[in-house]
Amino acid sequence: MSWILIPIALLAGACIAFQAGANAQLKQTLGHGTVALSLNSVIGLAAILLYILASRVPWPALDKMADVPWWAWMGGLLGAAYGITVILLAKPLGAAMLMGLVVTGQLITSVALDHFGWIGFELHPVNPWRAAGCVLMLCGLFLISKF
Repeated sequence: MSWILIPIALLAGACIAFQAGANAQLKQTLGHGTVALSLNSVIGLAAILLYILASRVPWPALDKMADVPWWAWMGGLLGAAYGITVILLAKPLGAAMLMGLVVTGQLITSVALDHFGWIGFELHPVNPWRAAGCVLMLCGLFLISKF
């Protein structure tokens, strides 16, 4: 693994924490979470489309899109559910507790996906180190919630 990937992934995580606060502020200012999420989604879609146009990424053919497994299309719905949840919970939980819960949920789910090889992931069985990492995340979540 290239070491440059680690700070990039950490930066992506920092962006998610910042995004939660920005979206919550937008909800507070505009008065409704779904309006805030919709506007931010339009801005994000515009940025992606600009990138596609600038880099000349070819659009896939309809028959190729029809070959995609049904569950692979769930990403958009899950992203919307995540966005709404974060907008609603950011202020009452605070950034640290919210992100602690989100990251702990991501880690435990990721370990299960790897262990069973679900949704296209290669098999990476649970081992004592991975299990300990999940337990330590839960311990960290407990500490954040108490102090």
